Amino acid sequence: MKITSARVIVCSPGRNFVTLKIETDEGLTGIGDATLNGRELSVASYLTDHVIPCLIGRDAHQIEDIWQYLYRGAYWRRGPVTMSAIAAVDTALWDIKAKAANLPLYQLLGGRSRTGVMVYGHANGKDIEQTVDEVLRHKEMGFMAIRAQSVVPGLDKV
Repeated sequence: MKITSARVIVCSPGRNFVTLKIETDEGLTGIGDATLNGRELSVASYLTDHVIPCLIGRDAHQIEDIWQYLYRGAYWRRGPVTMSAIAAVDTALWDIKAKAANLPLYQLLGGRSRTGVMVYGHANGKDIEQTVDEVLRHKEMGFMAIRAQSVVPGLDKV
């Protein structure tokens, strides 16, 4: 399965997100994140000008070989721009491999290790009473950890 094209998508307010989309000759696509806050356009340029041309025609299943090629092929290694770009390629190729195998990616990486993960909800309120109501609403939704925040008197923002 050959890589036929790839493109960089820069989006969100303030250019916060950089996404790489890789396409193959078998119609499969993979998505990878290359976001580097504050240096989004550097990563986008590095991908477009240096990385994508090296990917076209390569076998999308050769993930480790491509990673080594991109990492060792750069004179300056391990910088945040280079590593963010390589991470996006790596993630997109794993996305393609999982789609080709018709499996969720976690199955290819060793299988599920847990059935859930604890997260917290953020309960905001304009006063203590509304904040308490928001905490209770989050509790009803099943959150086991809830961050509560009320407006500071004299400030006009929540």
